[in-house]
Amino acid sequence: MLIQEEMIQKVKDKCKRDDTVVSAMMYGSFTKGEGDIYSDIEFYLFVNNAEYDVFDSLKWISTLDPVDLFFVNEYGTEVVVFNNMVRGEFHFLPEEQIEIIRSFKPTGVFPDTGSMFIYDSTNKLKPLLDYLGGAGPDRKTNENVNFAFNHYVNAWLMGINVLKRGEHARSLDVLSQVQKYTLQLMRVEGNTVERWLNGTKNLEEDLSQQSYKDYASITAKLNHKEILRAYQHSLTLIESLYLTLRHRYKVDLNERLIKKLYDYVNNS
Repeated sequence: MLIQEEMIQKVKDKCKRDDTVVSAMMYGSFTKGEGDIYSDIEFYLFVNNAEYDVFDSLKWISTLDPVDLFFVNEYGTEVVVFNNMVRGEFHFLPEEQIEIIRSFKPTGVFPDTGSMFIYDSTNKLKPLLDYLGGAGPDRKTNENVNFAFNHYVNAWLMGINVLKRGEHARSLDVLSQVQKYTLQLMRVEGNTVERWLNGTKNLEEDLSQQSYKDYASITAKLNHKEILRAYQHSLTLIESLYLTLRHRYKVDLNERLIKKLYDYVNNS
């Protein structure tokens, strides 16, 4: 059994012993059959309304395993690095907010909602998890394709401009956005849109060998020549994606603008 699986069981056992937590669910890799020795453990735990204001989440988490680091990130998630180097994410909310689970539906596909169930004393959790099941959101839409193309052009132009200015580090940072939107379009073309919000996850398995090679061509080190090459290759890749996807979607981008982008970068 993996350390993470042992810790997940500890969470289940503690919830059963502790009346303070009335419902608990898990999300992430271990609910999708993808968990391994490098995976995080991630939970939503709902605390009795009357005890929520005095609830000590760090104390609760520390009973699972010794904690080396604990902090609240920019999204309000309580992040933990345990002594055994397992990373955990915990969301503690009052019981009255359990309906928040419904808001997860647009974020992706939940193939096995039963695996998300940890503990429940309210009889509210299972119906909410059942609601998450079934087909996920349709990512292959005109809106999403245009979002990716349009945001690509915006990021690409900004990245080229700051590169021309000599801001190599900033241009490399913007390149990550260029990669993100390119990858979304590659996933549309390759019909691997289940990971729309986390595009690089399992990329080595999701993309064809050629597509992965194409993606590698738009990465770079902090070097002017490499960064410029990555932007140039990304434009070639976007043109190819445009020529393919324009027959399936109503695309705002057009060949005239693509040519202007080529001229702009080649005159750098």
